[in-house]
Amino acid sequence: MNITKMITAGVFAIVLLLGAVGYTVLRTPAEASAPISAIPLASSSASASSTGTAAQATTATTTDVDVILAQIVQAESEARFVIDEVLNNAPKTVVGTTDEVAGELAVNPQDPSQTRVGTIQVNARTLTTDSDFRNRAIKNQILSADQYEFITFTPIKIVGLPAAGAGGATYSFQIVGNLTIRDVTKQVTFDVTATPTAETRLEGTAQTTIRYADYGITIPQVRQVASVSDNVRLEIDFVATPQ
Repeated sequence: MNITKMITAGVFAIVLLLGAVGYTVLRTPAEASAPISAIPLASSSASASSTGTAAQATTATTTDVDVILAQIVQAESEARFVIDEVLNNAPKTVVGTTDEVAGELAVNPQDPSQTRVGTIQVNARTLTTDSDFRNRAIKNQILSADQYEFITFTPIKIVGLPAAGAGGATYSFQIVGNLTIRDVTKQVTFDVTATPTAETRLEGTAQTTIRYADYGITIPQVRQVASVSDNVRLEIDFVATPQ
């Protein structure tokens, strides 16, 4: 092969590579398959309790007069990730948000320690930042949301809830569980604050920080982005009411 043919073949290979990379990142992301809905406690593989071990979930019944079975209200709730980067030589905090978050919990206001929390789901296909290019990269390449639509958190235990409730009090506690992103599952701990603002309304926040590399996630290099933090903060602002 002469030098001209070698150069031509090399250029052709580079064009093919760039085209494949461009298609992977820039193609139209998959849309949410359906409106998200909570997995009932009775259908979850496990629910968090304060016993320190995974407990089989049971549905609250009308005989459980002290138990309030509630679900996250999507219209009033938000899940998000927060990560720092250096964009165009300036620090920037990137925030991705969605209201497609769902989960069910059972609360005993008289004995908060008996609270149970089912699987929390977030639809990765609906996460949105301030950049359409970034959105496509996150959904197509970083999270592979076409294959792995949901990010899930399956609680194992609750730590720090008291055995006696106090009306209107704010509770600070932790939920330990298994966080699954794409096809990797790791145990994490969410720090939670929750306040019963009415007899049947619970408002709160939960957050944890992870290393995305622990989930096999890599962030593609872009010329305008000099660096990206190794850590990402995951947060949920939630309102839960009986459904």
